[in-house]
Amino acid sequence: MGRELRMKIPSGVTIRREGDLMVVKGPKGELVRRMRYSQVEIQVEADEVVVSSGARRKEITAMVGTYAAHLRNMMQGVSVGFEYTMKVVYSHFPIQLKIQEDKLEINNFLGEKQARYALLKMGVATKVSGDEVRITGIDKEAVGNTAANIEHATRIRNRDPRVFQDGIYLVTRA
Repeated sequence: MGRELRMKIPSGVTIRREGDLMVVKGPKGELVRRMRYSQVEIQVEADEVVVSSGARRKEITAMVGTYAAHLRNMMQGVSVGFEYTMKVVYSHFPIQLKIQEDKLEINNFLGEKQARYALLKMGVATKVSGDEVRITGIDKEAVGNTAANIEHATRIRNRDPRVFQDGIYLVTRA
């Protein structure tokens, strides 16, 4: 006995398979992801997607759950989208943020003269307003990686993090 997961396709969302690629299209856009793993099958039926495997090996049955989660995130992304909110925290030196083409410029972090930069992934909209950064997009992975890049850019080294709590931190995910 293997494993089989069935997921309902939300209204307004279409899913089609093109070889190894799964294409999910909805009101907010289109996402494409390569999904190929031996002994794991993905079938698109009338109103649901079935991810299954007849294998009993733990590694293969785990991949069934992974692909189902990817498809769920893709369906949610093209229908509702994802939004992360980050908070700018500083105590002594006010942090200044400026969005450039594909990166976020972080100035005056801990009074440093050199600017720090965080890479913004393609397909992700980033908005800075006061001490809040909003990251929105349809690809959960790209939105999460952008938030991680921003948080990582303000990582404090060679100082006590209990005293120097400055940085840009994730507050909410929706």
